[in-house]
Amino acid sequence: MRDKLVLDKSLIDKARAAAQSIAQDVQALIDEHTTVAVERTIVRLLGVDGVDADEAPLANRVVEDVARGGGLSRGAAYFLVNAMLETGLSSQQVAERVGAGRLSLHEVPKRPMVEIKTKLDELAQQALSRISSNRQDRENMLSQLGQGGHPWLYVIVATGNIHEDVVQARAAARAGADIIAVIRTTGQSLLDYVPYGATTEGFGGTYATQENFRIMRRALDEVSVELNRYIRLVNYCSGLCMPE
Repeated sequence: MRDKLVLDKSLIDKARAAAQSIAQDVQALIDEHTTVAVERTIVRLLGVDGVDADEAPLANRVVEDVARGGGLSRGAAYFLVNAMLETGLSSQQVAERVGAGRLSLHEVPKRPMVEIKTKLDELAQQALSRISSNRQDRENMLSQLGQGGHPWLYVIVATGNIHEDVVQARAAARAGADIIAVIRTTGQSLLDYVPYGATTEGFGGTYATQENFRIMRRALDEVSVELNRYIRLVNYCSGLCMPE
């Protein structure tokens, strides 16, 4: 059977080689730099969660403190773990003190790098294990429940209220939907961070937050078991701080 597009494979291979060369050059630049979004993601992975008295994510406050001290290029993990070792506090407790203005990370006496690296490796392994466990849970559930036949039916919910989205998503799944997509609220890409917690007000979509993602995933897990068919979730976060 002939390929539908009848494309010249040699040209395809040439284009792919050129794309790989370009991507490698860009990746080499990326590997030597960081961003506040990347650093906030790392802080979250190290166990920091929640918000301060002004409802700003504590991960943001930690990275802002590091940046003020001129240490962003060294990485927030170095300063956070150093403070944990020096104070004996958890990453969450350190972040809470930073958020309350009671601690500045770049002013904490510096511990030997070998101590910091050992502790950081331990915390990183815990984070990776948590991610691996969650992924395995997904794979186990998919294996146990199975999935709908192709083509999959894709339904969008985006009322602005995550709890109303759940009602619509469950109804869509019961009506035969295989994939539920939650569209982010209009203009959210203008924010330089991911909001915290569940939200009930959005425009042209629902706020993309970690808690909103969790709420919808839990609801779809419940209806998946009810229907004995795994329902997939797509969280739209175009234009947002992608690492977070």
